[in-house]
Amino acid sequence: MQHLSKFSVIALVLFLAASAGPRPAAQGADPRARILDSIDARRADYTDVAMQIWSFAELGYLETRSSALLQQKLTAAGFTVKAGVADIPTAFVASYGSGKPVVAFVGEFDALPGLSQAAVPERKPIAAGAPGHGCGHNLLGTGSMAAAIAVKDWLAASGRPGTVRYYGTPAEEGGGAKGYMVRAGLFDDVDAAISWHPGQANDASPSSNLAIVSAKFRFHGVAAHAAAAPDRGRSALEAVEAMDAMVNMMRQHVPQETRIHDIITNGGAAENIVPDFAEVSYMARHPDMRVLDGIWQRIVDAARGAALGTGTTMDFEMTSADYNILPNAYLADLQRKNLQAVGGVKYSPEERAFAEALRKTMIGPLMPLGSEEQVQPPSETITPASTDLGDVSWKVPTSQVITATWVPGTAAHSWQAVACDGMSIGIKGMMVAAKTMALTGMDLFTSPDHLARARAEFDRRRGGAVYTFKLGNRQPPLDYRK
Repeated sequence: MQHLSKFSVIALVLFLAASAGPRPAAQGADPRARILDSIDARRADYTDVAMQIWSFAELGYLETRSSALLQQKLTAAGFTVKAGVADIPTAFVASYGSGKPVVAFVGEFDALPGLSQAAVPERKPIAAGAPGHGCGHNLLGTGSMAAAIAVKDWLAASGRPGTVRYYGTPAEEGGGAKGYMVRAGLFDDVDAAISWHPGQANDASPSSNLAIVSAKFRFHGVAAHAAAAPDRGRSALEAVEAMDAMVNMMRQHVPQETRIHDIITNGGAAENIVPDFAEVSYMARHPDMRVLDGIWQRIVDAARGAALGTGTTMDFEMTSADYNILPNAYLADLQRKNLQAVGGVKYSPEERAFAEALRKTMIGPLMPLGSEEQVQPPSETITPASTDLGDVSWKVPTSQVITATWVPGTAAHSWQAVACDGMSIGIKGMMVAAKTMALTGMDLFTSPDHLARARAEFDRRRGGAVYTFKLGNRQPPLDYRK
């Protein structure tokens, strides 16, 4: 908190002062109004949690303080917390209630490397090279918690049966914790999962994204003097280059939505030594994991062919694999109606000044200022990014809402996003998300028909496919950010 700027301090103080307590509600008031009031009543506490996690800025699988803080708050709110699930020290599940239905709220809390930034509208790292919350997961984890607590309180007061769960999922940024948690059976009895993500607009469309698979390919050759005895060597680097050449020739023979990325992580020790070891890291993406499976097999075959052609051997280690999100239009429509009821984000004069200053640092075209107040019309699109929420969505019906936590025009994984995530603009978007998800959770507990329809669409979209964890028995890569 010591790094908050003049802009963010003024805006945050005014914001909290204007909304320090809930709206007056009569004893017989609409339960939907009461659930929104309950979230407003804890606004200052949720702001403090989000800002603490923003200042911790902990990387994937290293989020000890962030995870502990969320667990502490959920325990105090009456949840039973099971920590260290799926062999992941910072993963946890918080539960309240018993029996069916089981409704899950999904939270994240990891930061990104190298994005340290103060909450000011110009580039100003807090510590050069340090992590920062460039994807808003400080808000994501807190907002989902706020929704879970509100629904839990409503469920307890109403006497309805059912179970509310909060899933604390670490390392979304490349660590794939949700897949390991699905593999561990933690979602087996869940009827629906509700999540959200920070963004530059308010949108509850049933969108999907890109499935992703990545691996390190390691080639082993024979070292020799590159000038005096080249015939005795077998170059592992040439095997990497041969693989790269073959994969590059594939690019015009794969579906146009495919993305293939690679970097050489080890190319040998010295120019005058035939490299006996070389390594290349490959990542491939496509909107449908079932299609990506075939593309990935061709990449693996290219590696095998490169080894055969260069007289080397090859092995590879799968490092990550996330499914594309399986959209659920029924759940998304439920979220959209609730998002429209809650409304968008309205800036104070100080926040408007912050936004205008921040936008001067961005490259266009930009969404217009004022769009943060609106709810975008629904459209089933494909976002060119990847997330391990996809694994959850292939296991249970899942819906994700986006809210305007960032100034319109802000790119994810940018210092501008970090700045917004650490001040009142981000908090306002988080509160919109918390209220939208809480109302959606309430709907799911109130009407069994909602869950039945969401499940029917889920089964139809899967088309008989069975979810399979792509990394087999691999253990979570707890040191991938060390």
